[in-house]
Amino acid sequence: MPIFDIDGQKIHAVQQGNPKRQTCILIHGWSSSWYALKPLVSLLAQRFNCLAIDLPGYGESPPLDKRVTISDYADVLAKLIEQVSDGPVVLVGHSMGGMASATLALRYPVLVERMVLICPTISGNLSNTINLAYSIPTFFEKIGLERLVVALMGTGLIENLVIRITDYLMRPVSFSARTGIPEDEYQRVRADARRKGQGRTRAECYFAMRENNLTGRLSKIEPPALVLWGAEDNTVPLRDSGVVADEWHTADLRIIPKAGHWPQFETPDITRRYIAAFLGLPFLTSETTQAADDDLAVTQEVGQFLANSDVGNSLNQAQRIRLAAQFHQKVFKPGETIVKVEDPGTEMYIVQNGTVEVWTDPDATPGQPSKNLRYVASLTPGQITGELAMLDGGLRSADLRAGPEGATVLNLDRDRLLALCEDDSSLGTRVLFNIARAMALRQRFILWQLQRAQKASKAAAAPPTGKSAPVTSAETSSEFQSDYQAATVE
Repeated sequence: MPIFDIDGQKIHAVQQGNPKRQTCILIHGWSSSWYALKPLVSLLAQRFNCLAIDLPGYGESPPLDKRVTISDYADVLAKLIEQVSDGPVVLVGHSMGGMASATLALRYPVLVERMVLICPTISGNLSNTINLAYSIPTFFEKIGLERLVVALMGTGLIENLVIRITDYLMRPVSFSARTGIPEDEYQRVRADARRKGQGRTRAECYFAMRENNLTGRLSKIEPPALVLWGAEDNTVPLRDSGVVADEWHTADLRIIPKAGHWPQFETPDITRRYIAAFLGLPFLTSETTQAADDDLAVTQEVGQFLANSDVGNSLNQAQRIRLAAQFHQKVFKPGETIVKVEDPGTEMYIVQNGTVEVWTDPDATPGQPSKNLRYVASLTPGQITGELAMLDGGLRSADLRAGPEGATVLNLDRDRLLALCEDDSSLGTRVLFNIARAMALRQRFILWQLQRAQKASKAAAAPPTGKSAPVTSAETSSEFQSDYQAATVE
């Protein structure tokens, strides 16, 4: 567990992931520690060098030598980024940590590539229940004696009382009625709120959040952001999400059912899925598996490639990277079978390199092995196939084989597409529209071929007017059948 020295200020952190990769800094909230974001560390460590820090005055980090402000925290974080990273970082902030992240992005936009904010403090005004639990500090604030409260909290005279009150109110205020947080994790989260000797910092941060109202400033934030909020958050009121919706139009705002102020503990699966989609994490079967450098390079490569594919049309770079993370890349030798007619129709394919040949047996019974396969067409890079079978689960109509030079294909599974549509409805809708558009263009081609065949058939039936040999109806039918099969594969 590294300790960083920021101009004499010690910052404790928990590090996980490859130190040579892009840095992701996880920032906890009020009355907490790095543990507040523990459920996300292993997920993010698949791709990033993760540093889950203790803000000054919390956890194992000593307090600042002056009264806390959120701007002070942002300045400390900026210096930490300069020390640990050669480029912009990813920020993941919870509650007050979300406010600190947004403030950092406003003050130092060049240091932040993108952000994930979980139940962030926006206005600085916490819920009425929290204010009631903190009624003494609130009262003294109103009469201008908040510094007296800070001093008393530092001596422990009020700190013990506040801890007992908030401990009693914690579960209904911070967690959903149907919360899924395990009891051991709940007790560990509460241990941070009970930690002795941090009363002064807690009091200072309570007032610091109120003094750092972000209302009216959100539209100036440049880095892309995903904002997650528990539908039953009674710590940072859900009304703050309305400010995000009104002012921060570029932010991706998601409300999570059955979650309070701690969705990373209460609804971990959907929270991780949203974050993985937003950050373009490679598809891995295990959260404990770290993505190989090659996997990350492939994701970047595929993201660039998708710009010129049927599926990636009109997507921006961030969307293409998100989409790229949903694909499996497979390489096939020349002539190797990619998929057969009798294989389940749950995947769509995009040709990335080489060619993919379509082989079919016009006399075969649907769903049965083919006996007399013949070559129909070749698919080139950027083209899709298998989309009908993926969408409706129906039978495939052809075998696919790698061309003479081999082929690299990208597989998109139906379940992954459905998850993408749920996690990122804007991107999922765009991808489905692009698939439909490619299918429509293919059908237009079929109609054009049909019209051509009909004209040729009529010309063949007419008396010959010249020396050229007439085109027979059999030849026309055979030509159209080949064109039709090529155009309607799967």
